[in-house]
Amino acid sequence: MARLLTAILILLVGFGVSTSDAGFRSPESVVRNVYAYYGDRSSDLSSGLPREVATAHQFFDRSLRTAWTLSSNPPYDFFVQCPTWKLGAISISILRRQFDKTYVAVAFANNGRAVTLNFILVNGPDGWVISDVESPHDSLRMFLAQYKN
Repeated sequence: MARLLTAILILLVGFGVSTSDAGFRSPESVVRNVYAYYGDRSSDLSSGLPREVATAHQFFDRSLRTAWTLSSNPPYDFFVQCPTWKLGAISISILRRQFDKTYVAVAFANNGRAVTLNFILVNGPDGWVISDVESPHDSLRMFLAQYKN
């Protein structure tokens, strides 16, 4: 039985399937998966990106994970730049690739208002994760520092 499980794991790794919960396979997939949480709030999966440890581990680099889980009562959701949302089509484009870092521009309408963000993504041992997100006014790191416990 142990040999069978080992063989299956080797095959999964050989086909590029990660056995880890952290990171994503491409910079674009990180962004798509963030915005998959911004639906109509009819379920937990559409109520914004959760501030739990497992989510932080999956989406953020080490230096941002704790800040994400410890922030409390921010006045708005940074990823949609508003406390509520009704998102239009989301445009995702690669701005620049630089060694293990990729800059991804995101544009969408939230309740009819144009929103643009730049995601800074890093490729680590577990896949692509968010290092920071920049809005025209500040960054996710600065935003979270203001609202930490």
